[in-house]
Amino acid sequence: MSITTEALAPCSKCGQQNKVTLYKSINISENPELKDKVKDGSLFLWECPHCGQVNLAKYETLYHDPVSKLMVWLIPSGEISETQMHAITMHTKAMGGYTLRRVNDMGSLMEKVLISEAGLDDVVLEMCKYITKLEMIQKSVAAEQKDEFMASVFHFYRSECEGDERILTFMYALDGQMLGVNIGWNVYQDCAGILERNPQIRPAEGFARIDAAWLASVMA
Repeated sequence: MSITTEALAPCSKCGQQNKVTLYKSINISENPELKDKVKDGSLFLWECPHCGQVNLAKYETLYHDPVSKLMVWLIPSGEISETQMHAITMHTKAMGGYTLRRVNDMGSLMEKVLISEAGLDDVVLEMCKYITKLEMIQKSVAAEQKDEFMASVFHFYRSECEGDERILTFMYALDGQMLGVNIGWNVYQDCAGILERNPQIRPAEGFARIDAAWLASVMA
């Protein structure tokens, strides 16, 4: 079940202390209304009753979707209890077929949920992002922006159409703007084929952190 607690947090504008609700765990089967709040980020926002400022609450939570067999552990500090992680990993292994991920920020949690909802593989998508960046560097990115572009973070945004006509969209920030790039289903299939031929690239069991830094480490 979803587990909540309350804590005092200062407003980023007026400094007043406010009582806010924190979700230590989120179970989508028992509380389906929370899924949309995770997807749009509103679950982590709170409004100060004194000045109206909207604040971001950064805290650890475990997102659990039993139907999709997805668990995502949001750990803003980056520090994780190995004992606790091992216990949950063994528990989900017994249930079979779970995808376990850990992320450090709300945006990454939102992305993992969107990827799962679209029926996509986040490992394949990370490779798609990397290949797309390389192609854009060669074709459309100005020379003076190449370093900034390569350092930008691509986030999966949406999937449109069906079958071979399917289009995947990534969003990224560059030069103070939010931009998007579309890739065809053939790119996703090509990357899936690379991983199928090289299964050692995939992470071992447990709460893996699948992002650009992880891909760079296995491609080195």
